[in-house]
Amino acid sequence: MFQLQVLLREGLIRTKHVENAAAISICEREVCASTSGFHVPPENAINLIYAFYKNLLQVRKEGLYFMQKHYKCVRADEDSIYLKNADGGLIAVKTNAFILIATYRAGMHASVCVEAVEKLADYLREKGR
Repeated sequence: MFQLQVLLREGLIRTKHVENAAAISICEREVCASTSGFHVPPENAINLIYAFYKNLLQVRKEGLYFMQKHYKCVRADEDSIYLKNADGGLIAVKTNAFILIATYRAGMHASVCVEAVEKLADYLREKGR
């Protein structure tokens, strides 16, 4: 998974509009790669998987708690969930094998973060991942 970690750093962090990023393996139900210093608790990883597969309507209505912060839903469909709060936001995008997550903080451009995560997800989908 070292290659995935490099993709997170080079494709997302280098934009300067992604604070932290991680990839959650859908099959293994755990984080398999993350940027330096970003530790996603196992229960948060599982909650994001369930958000896509079982709780999408609830996420749309109520938002989502992630790492002890509440995020309001901006958009949620079968492939992408965009969330925000006063401090920044969280982007989650599903591929065949992973859920990519990225956070941005106030002062960063959400649109750049979204574009970078969606682009990386498209790349992984093309590779069958």
